[in-house]
Amino acid sequence: MNKKLIALGLSVLTAFTLLTGCGSEKKEAAEPPLKELKVTYVKSPLNIPSIVDKNNQTLVKEFGKDKITVTFPEINSGAKQTEALASGSLDVCSALGGTSAILAASNGADVKVVGIYSRAPRAFNIMVTDPAIKTAADLAGKKVAGPKGTILHQILVAALDKAQLKPDAVDFVSLGIPASVNALMSGEVDAALVAGSDVLRAQKAGARVLASGEGLVDATIVIGVSGKLLKEHPEVVKKYLAVHQQNIDFMNKEQDKAFEFTAKETGLSMDEVKAMAPWYDFSTKLTEADLKDLEATQDFLLKMGMQKNKIEIKSLLAEVK
Repeated sequence: MNKKLIALGLSVLTAFTLLTGCGSEKKEAAEPPLKELKVTYVKSPLNIPSIVDKNNQTLVKEFGKDKITVTFPEINSGAKQTEALASGSLDVCSALGGTSAILAASNGADVKVVGIYSRAPRAFNIMVTDPAIKTAADLAGKKVAGPKGTILHQILVAALDKAQLKPDAVDFVSLGIPASVNALMSGEVDAALVAGSDVLRAQKAGARVLASGEGLVDATIVIGVSGKLLKEHPEVVKKYLAVHQQNIDFMNKEQDKAFEFTAKETGLSMDEVKAMAPWYDFSTKLTEADLKDLEATQDFLLKMGMQKNKIEIKSLLAEVK
């Protein structure tokens, strides 16, 4: 009887050892701690929170407490940001155009929108010099320059649609923003799609705003992360958003200092920064209006033949808990 009890006890002990051993193996198989966080630095058109972060080194200091090194690849193009995200050479797209996020997701990239960076319909404009062009309807048959497949392009199409005109009612020339302003001022085109500080530059040269995104497009810029980062290190994404909010809080509480940083970083005067700052809403919370704006952006991309695969916009969004 005693021998049976001893044998039974040994069996239980062996089973327990095996089970705890398996548990140890599972712990060892867990994702290793993150050592580097790669975040894009995008200062234009007027990304004050990012500029505040660069000057105060907020992300570097806060993640340094967790022994995580933060690096800042300076990639301005939305398409290149999402390419870097897909290749693993980037973790966070700090300020990514809604168009770029949607196109990347529709092409199979593992990108997730975890918050809004900014909404700035007043910062994105159609500009002209000809006094005879008074409304978007007057653009029919005219030559318009601007960056194709962007928020600015979307505003042009929306303005034409409101005037009951199709996108092909204008002769569209795909150019970057500075080149578009130059083409407008030299008379090569009749209208230019202009954003940020280039709006002030064009106004100083004699151009005027024909229409902005107000009432047409909210010009939503998002915060995007790799799905891999969100899945493996949700606590890092949560902390990133919290630190980003610290930068926004600094901007609101220490406005003069934030504007001083921005003027120095962009080459704008303090007066110009103060004139442009009210154009931007940096609230990060994603609202129903933001969802509708992103859905409208997808409609634009599909309409223009720039997006082939329609996606469920809600599947692109991720709530970080």
